[in-house]
Amino acid sequence: MMWVAWRQHRRQALVTLIGLAVLAAVLVPTGLAIRGRFAELGLPQCLRKDAETAECVRAFNQFNSQHDTTLLVGILFLVLPLLVGLFWGAPLVSREVEHGTHRFVWTQGVSRTRWAATKFGLVGALTLGAAVGYGLGMAWWLSPLVAGGGRSRFDVLFFDMQGVAPIGYTLFAVALGVFAGTVWPRMLPAMAVTLAGFAAVRVALTVLARPHYLPGREHATPLVSAAGLDETALRGAWTISNGIRDGSGAMVAPGAQIMCPPGATAPTGGPCGGEFGAGAYNWVLYQPADRYWLFQGIETGVFVALAAILLCLAVWRVRRIA
Repeated sequence: MMWVAWRQHRRQALVTLIGLAVLAAVLVPTGLAIRGRFAELGLPQCLRKDAETAECVRAFNQFNSQHDTTLLVGILFLVLPLLVGLFWGAPLVSREVEHGTHRFVWTQGVSRTRWAATKFGLVGALTLGAAVGYGLGMAWWLSPLVAGGGRSRFDVLFFDMQGVAPIGYTLFAVALGVFAGTVWPRMLPAMAVTLAGFAAVRVALTVLARPHYLPGREHATPLVSAAGLDETALRGAWTISNGIRDGSGAMVAPGAQIMCPPGATAPTGGPCGGEFGAGAYNWVLYQPADRYWLFQGIETGVFVALAAILLCLAVWRVRRIA
C-alpha cells in the first residue's frame, strides 16, 4: 500500500521539492546579502550597545530604505501553508471519490482504515518536512529585517511567517483539505472549503485567541518625568492595549501616551497632563519579548491539535463513504 501511495503522489512530492529548492535559491543569496549589509553598516554593534546615536539612527534608516521592498516580497510566502493544503490535502480523498478509483482500492484486500492511515501518513510526513524547512528558513532570512526595522517578532506578519508556527498552519491546512474532501467529494468544492475554513480559523485565532495565550503584563510610567517614557521593558514586546489612566486607575484616554518634561505647560495654559487629573499615568498592557517562542509553541500546538481532530474525523468519514 505504501508503494501505491508513493506512486500516486510522487509527482506532487517532486513539485514540492522543486518549490523548496526555488525558495532556497531565493532565500539563501538574498539572506546572505542582507546580513552582509547589516554587518557593513555596523548595526550589530548598535543593537548590542542599545545605541540611539545619530550615526546608528542614520544606519538603521539606510538599511530599512534599501530593504523595504525585499520585506514586501517575503510577505508573499504567507500563503505557502494554504497552497499546500489546497493542492496536497483537498485532492487526497476528493479526487479518488470523484474518479471512482476508491472502489477499486477498497475491493483489493486493503481496508479503508489502512488506506487512510497510509495515505494520510505519507502526505503528513512530506508536509511536515516541507513546513520545517520553510519555517526555519524564513526565521533565518527575516531576523536582520526585523532587528533593522526595530520591529517586534510578535508583529502579525513576522509571527506568522517564521519559526515553528508555519508547521502548525501547514499541517492544519492539509488536514482541513483532507476532511473537506471526505464531506464534499469533489475537488473544487473541497478546495473552496479549505480556503474559506483556513482563512476563518487563522483570522479568528490571531485576533481573538493569540493575545490571551498568557496573561499580559502591565507597564506604567508617570506623565511628568525628566527621563521621558520608560520603554525598556517594552523593547521587542507586543503591545496589546495602551492609554492614559487617572489616579483611580480608570481609563481616560484609550490609545494615548504623552510625555511631559517637568514644568511643561499644556496648550490650554495649565500644567502638561493636568487635564487628566492628579496621579494620571501612561499605561500599557503587553506580552514580553521573551515569550515569543512560547507563543510560537502554543499556537503550533493549537493547530496541530486541530489537525489531529480533523484527520480523525476524516478517517471516520472515509469508513462511511459509499
